[in-house]
Amino acid sequence: MRWRARMNINTAQDATRQDAGFTLVELLVVLAILGMLAAIATPQVLKYLGRAKTDTSQLEVKNLSTALDLFLVDVGRYPSQQEGLAALVTNPSGVTAWRGPYLKAPQVPLDPWGHTYQYRVPGQHGDFDLYSLGPDATGPQTASAH
Repeated sequence: MRWRARMNINTAQDATRQDAGFTLVELLVVLAILGMLAAIATPQVLKYLGRAKTDTSQLEVKNLSTALDLFLVDVGRYPSQQEGLAALVTNPSGVTAWRGPYLKAPQVPLDPWGHTYQYRVPGQHGDFDLYSLGPDATGPQTASAH
């Protein structure tokens, strides 16, 4: 009787071992479904990422514009073309009324695509023009003019 009970247990274990795991077809179906989900979701994620970089650029241009306005209040003028945006973090030579730094960062930030922000004084659209060249560095992506 003991032998029979052992035989039934071994037979049951063998049956579960054969049923355990997935077949190659099942795995291929799961991989196909995951591939379709990735194909649907990826363009949406990339679109969101592009919009986030543009929004970040707009916010940084506004922050830099505010810092330029603070420089104007203290010094009485905007930084010259030669001084550039660096005048917001380091005191330009010969400027005694400078009370900066006007940015929290130790250096002027780059735009979200890794390019420098473009600063032009006097501006074509106001006292100064401040803009990002965008992802392809060919033209103004986000701009601020005062």
